Amino acid sequence: MYAVVGCNRCGNLWLVRDPRSSETARCSRCETTHRTAKLKRLFESDDREAAREARAALLAEKRGDGEAFADVGHVSELERAVEDAGIDDREYLEASGLDADAVFDAGSRAEGSAGSTRSREEVVRDGVDEAAEPTEERIVAYATDHGVPAEAARDLLEKLTRRGELSESQGRYRTL
Repeated sequence: MYAVVGCNRCGNLWLVRDPRSSETARCSRCETTHRTAKLKRLFESDDREAAREARAALLAEKRGDGEAFADVGHVSELERAVEDAGIDDREYLEASGLDADAVFDAGSRAEGSAGSTRSREEVVRDGVDEAAEPTEERIVAYATDHGVPAEAARDLLEKLTRRGELSESQGRYRTL
């Protein structure tokens, strides 16, 4: 059994599963706890999808969109309408004067390298974690081997230490 119930404090509508099985229910918006016996059941059904549909209809009606909601048979129709709306990426790029194929090729190249690309901060953190003796020199050496300039690695070590994400003691760093 599913019931659509409403919060008398903020007006939120939500689903409660088997309202007779629990003493209380909490509003998902304002987090007010309500006694389920006192909650007004706006709709009840054994089918969860039917309860969800009823909640959606009640919300649409509450916002003054009841007629528009009634015109839609199912959510899947809305999904198809969204897919069909507007112009696709290729049309947009070409209308903007760009070569769509060149843009898609550049995107593919960027995605291909993005999987192996780490941020400078991630590289410095890995240097701290992977070094046998995580001293500044060894962490900076690790970072430079992985494409981070030495000065940037030193700055990141300092920033991470100031933020409390790393600690430094006697010239050795560790992750907190």
